[in-house]
Amino acid sequence: MKTVLVVDDSNFMRRIIKNYLARYDFGVVGEADNGRSGVERYKELNPDIVTMDVTMKVMNGIEATKQIMKISAAAKVLIVSSMGQELVVRDAIISGAKGFIVKPFQEEQFVEALKKL
Repeated sequence: MKTVLVVDDSNFMRRIIKNYLARYDFGVVGEADNGRSGVERYKELNPDIVTMDVTMKVMNGIEATKQIMKISAAAKVLIVSSMGQELVVRDAIISGAKGFIVKPFQEEQFVEALKKL
C-alpha cells in the first residue's frame, strides 16, 4: 500500500481526496492545511506520495514542493489545483512535481494521475 500525505487548505477537499484514496488502497498517513505544515509533515512521515494544493496561506504549494524536493529528490508530488494555467503547471514541474491535476476532477482522473507517479 502506497502512503500519501494530503496538503490542502480546504478541509472539504482534503476529505474528498482521503475518501478517494481509501477506495483505491492508498494509505493516508497525514494531512496539512498549508505548505509549511506540509513540509514538516513530509519530514516526519516520509510518505510515498504527496498531494499538494498550490494556493495556500503561510507557504504556497510551489514553494512547499521545492522544499520537499530539497529533502528528497525522489519525492513524488502531485499538484492538485484549481489553477490550470500553463505558467502554474510549468512552475510546478520545474519545482519538482511529478504530476498535475486540475480541480474539479473526476475520481478516476485523480486515481490515474496517482498511479502514473
